[in-house]
Amino acid sequence: METITTELMADGQKRDRRGHRITTPERRAELLLAYEASGLSGAAFARREGIAYPTFATWVQRRAAGTTQAPAKPPPANRPVRFTELRLAARSPLEVVLPGGLVVRGTDAGAMAALVRALGGT
Repeated sequence: METITTELMADGQKRDRRGHRITTPERRAELLLAYEASGLSGAAFARREGIAYPTFATWVQRRAAGTTQAPAKPPPANRPVRFTELRLAARSPLEVVLPGGLVVRGTDAGAMAALVRALGGT
């Protein structure tokens, strides 16, 4: 009998539907103040703080322009989530990011699917 290894991770940070971290406006303001006092380049500061540089550069540009929020986007269409069957030739590592940021990793697709269903990820 083969042993199935599955890893369940949660980092405690809020995430959007795509799994991206959500940074509050207050935290963004703190980071921008720290950046201005750091003397580092934008890229070096973003790397040190674990922020994608394009995201950080957008924050800096918005602050310079006097805006703090992204332009309003229309809400996404309410479409049901669709899944498709995936057949892998070899047992390669899989990763599923659930809404809310929970990450499920493993090598057995069937066991992972059962775990995702049990966690409410349908």
